[in-house]
Amino acid sequence: MVLAASGASAQPAARYDAGTISGLPARNIGSAAMSGRVSAVTAVEEDGRLTVYVGAASGGVWKSINGGTTFKPVFDKEGAQSIGAVAVDPSNSKNVWVGTGESWTRNSVSVGDGAYKSTDGGESWTNLGLKDSERISRILVDPKDGNTVYVCATGHLWDDSSERGVYKTTDGGKTWRKVLAGANPSTGCGMLAMSSRDPRTLYASTWDFRRQGWTFRSGGPGSGLYKSTDGGERWSELTATNARGLPDKPYGRIAVAVAPSKPQVVYAMIESKKSGLFRSDDGGATWKALDASQFMVWRPFYFANLIVDPKDENKLFKPDLVLLVSVNGGKSFSPSSENAHGDFHDVWIHPTNPNLVLTGDDGGFWRSTDGGTRWEHLMNLPVSQYYHVSVDAADPYRVYGGLQDNSSWVGDSSYPNGVTNSRWENMYGGDGFWMFEDPSDPAYVYAEAQGGEIGRVNRFTHEIRSIKPYARYGEKK
Repeated sequence: MVLAASGASAQPAARYDAGTISGLPARNIGSAAMSGRVSAVTAVEEDGRLTVYVGAASGGVWKSINGGTTFKPVFDKEGAQSIGAVAVDPSNSKNVWVGTGESWTRNSVSVGDGAYKSTDGGESWTNLGLKDSERISRILVDPKDGNTVYVCATGHLWDDSSERGVYKTTDGGKTWRKVLAGANPSTGCGMLAMSSRDPRTLYASTWDFRRQGWTFRSGGPGSGLYKSTDGGERWSELTATNARGLPDKPYGRIAVAVAPSKPQVVYAMIESKKSGLFRSDDGGATWKALDASQFMVWRPFYFANLIVDPKDENKLFKPDLVLLVSVNGGKSFSPSSENAHGDFHDVWIHPTNPNLVLTGDDGGFWRSTDGGTRWEHLMNLPVSQYYHVSVDAADPYRVYGGLQDNSSWVGDSSYPNGVTNSRWENMYGGDGFWMFEDPSDPAYVYAEAQGGEIGRVNRFTHEIRSIKPYARYGEKK
């Protein structure tokens, strides 16, 4: 008896390390009902069907081969999941480029590790460098030469860095050259544009910016608007002096776009003392000030994109809190998405059928078949951005979490035949943060929202009582 007990006590402790659970893959439990921030959208017609690529702010790249009806993740094994740009080679749709690191630089933005290329339609990827660029806002592929690619590297958000600016490769990404550098280490590329009819003419904006824990600076001596007519080898800065009609510097962030059907038409949304939309009809030689309404100039660090209709140089979209559209050449804009989630970031328009429009916002992926008048929310992208999660003691346990711009939700950890959208329930509003079940009464949960809001929520009736503490409320010390 003594020997048996002694032998049992001598057994080694159970091993528990990374190897112990290495065979257990992550299991997606959703939800796609509220989805999450989509930062980049592109598509291509292949064999009579529409292939769509969606880049998420922190959820990788997703691919659809049926116009967005269903998606599958194609970037999960790569080193970064924050996506800034996606581009398809016009001469070979199997060649897909991804720029990692979202460039819509809110304070909770994530980072990337360079440019990736796939030669098999997104099934496998190769990192081709620019690993310290941290965020990439645009990739352009020369429609006449798929080996010539331009990358708009925005660069570090929180500190100085050298790997930022406009980069060019002529050998499919084997080597890169910086062809447009910022004036200082805090300046990167803000946006890049070309027309497929004239791919050697490029427009680029540089952006001088810095985020700190207590403030954000958008603009400085490094911000500017540039033009090249020789494929990016040489650049000329466009200023109020040599391009009549532009506002005086200093500039902040600049969005720039070229009309695909008429390359001489160029639009630029310029952050300055006279922020607004500007249009040139002569390739940037002269400019005219157009719309300067609140939405046009609001939060340019987060909404700095313009997309021109491929067949109509006078129709363009401006992603913003709402998706804005102009049909009179930028003179005025109206909302195109009044019933959609909001905070839009990118738009793709079918090159031969402009009635088909795809867009992404903080609430996921949307599709229009009438040129942007009505929108369908395709609730099939589980890319929600959770700030915090918690679980309860139920069996199976439930998962609670607060999401960026998508409230607070609770859902099952498992369910017969899988956890579908219907198994998730919205419990609180705003930008969600912490949410917990009351340990003494499972009928109630506690949830947070931005601004220090805290609520006690009845999970069955959804009755909410605010319990936010207020300064000088009268409590005794």
